[in-house]
Amino acid sequence: MNNDNAYTVDLPARPGNDQRVVQIGGKPMQMAMQTAEAGDAVFAVGTVLLPGDDAATQQAVLDFLRTGLARNVGAAPEAHPVQIPLAAGGQVPGLEMKVSGAAGSQHEARTVYARLVVHGRHVYEAAIIASKPLQQEQVDQFFSSFQLF
Repeated sequence: MNNDNAYTVDLPARPGNDQRVVQIGGKPMQMAMQTAEAGDAVFAVGTVLLPGDDAATQQAVLDFLRTGLARNVGAAPEAHPVQIPLAAGGQVPGLEMKVSGAAGSQHEARTVYARLVVHGRHVYEAAIIASKPLQQEQVDQFFSSFQLF
């Protein structure tokens, strides 16, 4: 449970935490990350705190995260709509993507599974970065555990 960023998620190991400032659309924004490794995969939740709740900024952050994930593996940033569960019940609309390609200086094969969603003054990125495709059951378990407050 991450009370500071208003979400809950099941991670496969004790998470590490990191924070940094990212420039999105010429604006500095705080991004917090929780990551946990298991086998050949990294499970992560990134949260960008928005300076306000205007739709243009929300869309700019969503686009930044979506294209960044795809660019990391040299893929097109294709995504499709998905519903993200709320801990109190109900759902909010989000995006889901699965991209594969070569990553890093060694051009190692990577598959990225991600869900992106805006809720309140936060934009969330729940992602799995794996060196080989995962069983759909593992992916579904991670994403179904990701719930917003």
